[in-house]
Amino acid sequence: MEAAANAVVITDHEGTILWVNPAFTNLTGHTAAEAVGKNPRILKSGQQPQAFYAEMWDKVRQGLIWKGKVVNRRKDGELYTEEMTITPVQNERGNISHFIAIKEDVSERQKLEQQLLQAQKMEAVGRLAGGVAHDFNNLLTVILGCSDLLLQQSNGNHHPSREKLNHIKDAARRAADLTQQLLAFSRKQMTSPTTFSLNTVVSATHKLLVRLIGEDIRIALRLNAESGLVRIDQGQLEQVLVNLAVNARDAMPQGGDLIIETADVDLDETFARQHPGAKPRPTVMLAITDSGIGMDKEVQAHIFEPFFTTKGVGKGTGLGLAMVYGVVKQNDGYISVHSEPGQGSTFRIYLPRVQAASEPSRLPKLTPTPQGWETILLVEDDSDVRSLTRELLEDGGYAVLETSDPEEAMRIAESQKYSIALLITDVIMPVMSGAVLAKRLKAARPALKVLYISGYTDDAIVHHNISNSPLSLLAKPFTSAALATRVREILDSPQDLD
Repeated sequence: MEAAANAVVITDHEGTILWVNPAFTNLTGHTAAEAVGKNPRILKSGQQPQAFYAEMWDKVRQGLIWKGKVVNRRKDGELYTEEMTITPVQNERGNISHFIAIKEDVSERQKLEQQLLQAQKMEAVGRLAGGVAHDFNNLLTVILGCSDLLLQQSNGNHHPSREKLNHIKDAARRAADLTQQLLAFSRKQMTSPTTFSLNTVVSATHKLLVRLIGEDIRIALRLNAESGLVRIDQGQLEQVLVNLAVNARDAMPQGGDLIIETADVDLDETFARQHPGAKPRPTVMLAITDSGIGMDKEVQAHIFEPFFTTKGVGKGTGLGLAMVYGVVKQNDGYISVHSEPGQGSTFRIYLPRVQAASEPSRLPKLTPTPQGWETILLVEDDSDVRSLTRELLEDGGYAVLETSDPEEAMRIAESQKYSIALLITDVIMPVMSGAVLAKRLKAARPALKVLYISGYTDDAIVHHNISNSPLSLLAKPFTSAALATRVREILDSPQDLD
C-alpha cells in the first residue's frame, strides 16, 4: 500500500484517520502527520449536500462497500474530483473495526470526457445546421431570383412596388448570410484556400477593425515576423478576425484593449492529450485577447453553439463564434478559449503550418457578359428552383432544356437534335448524382461544359468528385446576376473546367 499509485486511507470505526500512504499526500497536499488523528472531512469541499455523506456512511456502517465520485478540496484550496471506494473491515466478532478508502484523482479524465462530449454535441449540431442551411438555400434561391425578375419587369425606379421588392431582396440576402454562417459552422461552406502568412491578412484587416470596433478600444498588433504560412480561404480568415473582434467589442462596452498576436507554436503529444481535437504538429497561432467582462465556465461550454448568445434580444444572432468554430475545424485547426469573469478573454486558433508557396490563380480573367444564345440543359430536382433558373436563363437569351430526372436528361442529350453547350445540374439528386450524369454526358459530348449548383459546397466536392475549380460550382442561393455571370464565364472559358 505504501507503493500504491492510488491514495489509500485507513480509519477506525469512528472515521478517525489512522494511516495514509504517500499517494494521499501527492493527491491532497496533506502530509501523514497532518492527516492522522483527523477526520476525512478535512477534505470536504461543500460541493455535496449533507444527505450525500449521510447516505454514504449509512451504507458502509451496514458493512457494505460504497463506490462513487466526490468533489474534494486539496490543502491549497483547489477542488478536484476523485473516484473513491470505501470498504468496511470486520474483526473476528463480525464488528466493523476499520474502513479502507482507496481514492483516484479523475479530474483530468472528467475534463477530457466533458470536452469529448462537447465535441460530439458540436458535430451533431453541425450536421443539423448543414441540413437546415441546404433547405433554406433552395428557398432563398427562389426568393432572390423572383425578386430580381420582378425588379427587372418593374418599369423604372418609380414603380410603386419597387421599394417593397428591394426590401424583400435585402431580407433574403441577410437570410443568405445567416445560412452561409451555418454552412461555415457545419464545414460545408465553399472555399478557395490559398497559402499565405497570417500577418498579411491581419495587417490588411487592421484598418477595417479600427473602424468597426470604435475609437474607445485600442488595438495592438503583436505579429511575429518569422511566423510560418497557413493554407486557408483568405475570406474565411477575414470573417474569423471580424467576428472575434466584434465579440471582443461587445465584451468591452466601456472601451478597453484588444491584442492580436501571431506566433509559430509546435503542439506536442501532451497538449494533444489534454485538448481533444488538437493534433501534435507545427502550427501558426492566432490569438485575440480582450480586456472585457470575461465569461464563466458555464458560458464557455456553449459559446460555439449556433444561436447561443448572452446578448440582449435583437443584439446578436449567436452565429458569429459558431462560424469561427466551423471555419477552424474545416481547415483542420484547433481553437481554445481562456476566460475568467472580469478578467477578459483570449481566443487561440492553431492552424497547420505549411511550407508550399502560394499558387497562382488558375481562373481566366474574363469580362462577364450576362447575355447569351447557346442551348443549356438544366437538371434540378427542386421544381421551384428549376422553374426559376429556367426563367432567368431564358431572360438572358439562352435556349433551355429542363428536367428533374437525370435519366431523362441523358435521353434528351442522346437525341442529337440539340447542340447543347452547357449542362447545369444539381449535385445531389435521386437515382444519379450530378457528377455521374456529367461524366456520362461528356463521354458522348466531350466539348460539353458543366456548371454544378448546390446548397452543399465543399461537402459535395469531397463526396461527389466535383471539380475543384471555383468556376464550376455555384452555391445556392444565387442571384440572377451571379448566375448570368457564371454561365457566361464558363461558356467563354477556353479550357474545360470539369
